[in-house]
Amino acid sequence: MRGDKLVIKDHHVKSAQMVAEVVVPEIKNLTSGRYAITIAGESGSGKSETAETLRQELEKHDIHAFILQQDDYFYYPPKTNAKMREKDINHVGTSEVKLDLLDQNIQDAIQGKDSLEKPLVYFDEDKVETETVDLSGVQVVIAEGTYTTSLDKPHTRVFIDRNYFDTKETRAERSREKQDEFLEKILKIEHDIIRKQREKADLIITKEYELKNLKKS
Repeated sequence: MRGDKLVIKDHHVKSAQMVAEVVVPEIKNLTSGRYAITIAGESGSGKSETAETLRQELEKHDIHAFILQQDDYFYYPPKTNAKMREKDINHVGTSEVKLDLLDQNIQDAIQGKDSLEKPLVYFDEDKVETETVDLSGVQVVIAEGTYTTSLDKPHTRVFIDRNYFDTKETRAERSREKQDEFLEKILKIEHDIIRKQREKADLIITKEYELKNLKKS
């Protein structure tokens, strides 16, 4: 999404390093196609920052990655979508997002397709356009967003285990949304959806920024 601002901190770097330790051997053992990772969690949990720092960490291993943002796959651009939520709070949920298209883009990338046609959101202009992404030389796709743990195609699902109470300070720092009672209702709805998807996670980044590897279980 154009216009998004990242605030990368030490704990994002630490999280990315821990995830990289697990996935790098798997990526290097892949014999064909591309490797796919999802990074999910609640609003303000650090999904975008963790995705970007993981991309940078993979580069240190000569592994090139491309990030797909769930925010680009909303049916409506952010300001318009916010107005629709104000009209009817039941609008909030997975039905706001073209998750099937995101999953298809991931599948196409995994299968080795070198270009993807995907939506691109311009936050400030409140519009959605289409862009063609060149994946030549890319070995990994990272999809980040609230509901990405629910996607069918990834090799590894990362979940950041911080709820909307934990992320209040971070959300205020980001200042993308008005911090009010209505937002708290939205975050509660999202929380109830996202917590159920946590069960599908392979790697969980805890509140203390430690890594729980469920692949070993």
